[in-house]
Amino acid sequence: QVQLVESGGGLVQAGGSLRLSCAAPRSITGIKAMGWYRQAPGKQRELVAAMASGGNPIYGDSIKGRFTISRNRAYDTTFLQMDNLKPEDTAVYYCKIVSPWREFWGQGIQVAVSS
Repeated sequence: QVQLVESGGGLVQAGGSLRLSCAAPRSITGIKAMGWYRQAPGKQRELVAAMASGGNPIYGDSIKGRFTISRNRAYDTTFLQMDNLKPEDTAVYYCKIVSPWREFWGQGIQVAVSS
């Protein structure tokens, strides 16, 4: 089973920052896009940020201007820099990788923001 390696979550005070990372295993080739989604308790999973290979990043409306997605192509790793965090950003964050053949999801990483 292919496993994405996520890291960087935790507990932070409002206004603070966290950086999430997600590394794709070498078995995933021809990556078309990498991105992050989140799911808060009682809510549907929503797009946070995504970046297609060779394309511009896209962001969810609720985080625009505060989060930045980037990718290290050499290591097929995607990062999510989260600044000015708010309590409403509290959720489980999931990494998603899209290859020509299927989608891969990480197991999720908890981000909690205290007021």
